[in-house]
Amino acid sequence: MKFDTPAGTTPIDRQAVVGRPHPRVEGRLKTTGTATYAAEHHDVGDDLAYGYILGAAIAKGRISRLDLSIARAAPGVRTIVTHETAGTLGVGDFYVQRVLAGPEVDHYHQAVAVVVADTFEQARAAAALIRVDYARRKGSFDLAAQKPTAPIAPEEPFGGASELRVGDFDRAFAAAPVKIDQTYTVPDQAHAMMEPHATIARWKGDQLTCWTSIQQMNWGKRDLGKIIGTPKENIHLLSPFIGGGFGGKGTTQSDLALAALAARAAGRPVKLVLQRPIMFNNTIHRPKTIQRIRLGAGRDGRITAIGHDGWSGNLRGGRTEPTTLPTRLLYRGENRLLRRYLTTLDLAEGNAMRAPGEAPGMMALEIAMDELAEKLDMDPVALRIANDTQVDPEKPERRFSTRAFVECLRTGAERFGWNARPTRPASRQDGKWLIGYGVASAIRGAPIAKAGARARLSRDGIITVQTDMTDIGTGSYTIVAQVAAEMLGVPLSRVVAKLGDSAFPETPGSGGQMGAASVTAGVYAACAALRDAVAQRLGFNTTDVIFADGEVRSGGRAVPLARAAQGGEVVAEDSMEYGDLSKQYAQQTFGAHFAEVGVDRYTGVVRVRRMLAVCAAGRILNPLTARSQVIGGMTMGIGAALMEEMAVDRRFGFFVNHDLAGYEVPVHADVPHLDVAFIDEIDATMSPVKAKGVGELGLSGVAPAIANAIYNATGVRVREYPITLEKHLDGLPELT
Repeated sequence: MKFDTPAGTTPIDRQAVVGRPHPRVEGRLKTTGTATYAAEHHDVGDDLAYGYILGAAIAKGRISRLDLSIARAAPGVRTIVTHETAGTLGVGDFYVQRVLAGPEVDHYHQAVAVVVADTFEQARAAAALIRVDYARRKGSFDLAAQKPTAPIAPEEPFGGASELRVGDFDRAFAAAPVKIDQTYTVPDQAHAMMEPHATIARWKGDQLTCWTSIQQMNWGKRDLGKIIGTPKENIHLLSPFIGGGFGGKGTTQSDLALAALAARAAGRPVKLVLQRPIMFNNTIHRPKTIQRIRLGAGRDGRITAIGHDGWSGNLRGGRTEPTTLPTRLLYRGENRLLRRYLTTLDLAEGNAMRAPGEAPGMMALEIAMDELAEKLDMDPVALRIANDTQVDPEKPERRFSTRAFVECLRTGAERFGWNARPTRPASRQDGKWLIGYGVASAIRGAPIAKAGARARLSRDGIITVQTDMTDIGTGSYTIVAQVAAEMLGVPLSRVVAKLGDSAFPETPGSGGQMGAASVTAGVYAACAALRDAVAQRLGFNTTDVIFADGEVRSGGRAVPLARAAQGGEVVAEDSMEYGDLSKQYAQQTFGAHFAEVGVDRYTGVVRVRRMLAVCAAGRILNPLTARSQVIGGMTMGIGAALMEEMAVDRRFGFFVNHDLAGYEVPVHADVPHLDVAFIDEIDATMSPVKAKGVGELGLSGVAPAIANAIYNATGVRVREYPITLEKHLDGLPELT
């Protein structure tokens, strides 16, 4: 189905099922422990073996000797895969890391060997018996040290041009009566998802089946095929349930590739789960960024010059963290200079982590906006409203498809009680607590891509929808079922959604905040085709037929839906494809985050007391699951603001705190009541469903809202995340 003009009225607009707060249809499976995750499949055969990765003990250098003799003789060992036995290996399209070291070592904990044994304990014990000698070389591990010589990055497929100039920034900035010129630092961050990377691989002849934890099935097949040298048509991936991904499981990682290699070498199925301590240095992460923000404004607060420079590092061939993305579209400003610099670092690969670009970019931009508001003696909400724009600042001829940004700010300010904000920093106390309010804008791209689905009507009237879309804890099963139920006029209980199978019609999967909008449009297309097929079987005119209450109706005639399948199952398959609407319109989601914090005036400890997110993201398909997504993003933002940092050992080149004991993430005690509100809007330029993604919008802007609240509470401006107590303790107000 082609979609190249904004949608008019569609069956989804009825909203008998779509738009309603339905609990997750797979919730019972998850709460009873019967949902089967990647490492939990037991139907792969009785000869299942176990793999264990030995990670490199250096960050840069060469393997000079690899002695496997003792390990090979250890009990239960079946085979050991190394660069000497694996054959020629390729690299995928999205990640640049090599899954297997040797003879060169690119980063710490890059896999050196995979031991396959009858039990996990035997594989782990044998891995400890491998003897590796290294020729260590000096590496680069410090972004700040490399920053002065970092070149402008090349243009990138996801971050766009690395240098953008509009107007005359230098002249306008110099002439501006009010200026901000500050530098902000966001550290390396880990995905730290609950379920580790895990795969069970099994070969039958030249056909490979993998039960794995991966977000994008089509990328996974493509990249796995390139890495191990197998046609993607011979690869079958199954990922029905995923215990979190945040972009870290976007496509093939070492668990999938090495399990496939190990199973081929062992001649039997192999289960490979990345041990938690190896995940931080072996897989991808959000890379550290250093960002310089320059804002020039008139006395009325209107921005006339906006500059954003971002530095990040990566493995050779890697990409930048596209921190300038939000600055391109969020605020007005006739004169603009945005640049991204990239240097080579010999750390694990930096790549997509929830809201790449927007999340860390906003962590700098939105503190700068707070600083500008203070210089202007202007309310931070009013400053943001004054710099709203209804057109793309780089391409004024292109308007936003929808942009309820100002409505988000105003709604949030009223709901949060922003007018009670302390106007003077460090001026309000509650016992030992210094109280502060903070605000930050939110923006995240709303991409949509071709997606397909297959819809089946059985004799008992059950609708089954099949698509390779994945569910990483986001509610994909539920919204897929809701769209099918709405289109076919049946209750949600009469729909079965089947996801996470690469044999099903292709979608973009879960990532980039495009999954929900894309897959529901594909399901719409398949169900529209099924409606036509059903109407024809029942002898109806397809143009005026109505599906409702389990019946097919036209004129005065009504027939039970199930009757269409009495002569055999009715099956339809279609996909939704798009014209150039994304070129005609800037398709984005918008929001505003508000935070209240308390800072202990004696110790400097920060406690988030309450938060509010107001989001505008097209039609909200399921307010219950959407709220859950936003709350998850807000929780992640608390971590980014206050605790998350992968500490780099700059001597030996690795992330020191590579486990969940040393890498701190928010726990229940850190998270207060979180409030979420959605603006009532639809975006007819997206698809007939008129929805956008929302999960990453819930993160973008959270950390700077907290940072701004801390400043409002203490009067101490911290520009280096995370904001830990030692960074503002000495500047707290004198005790009285």
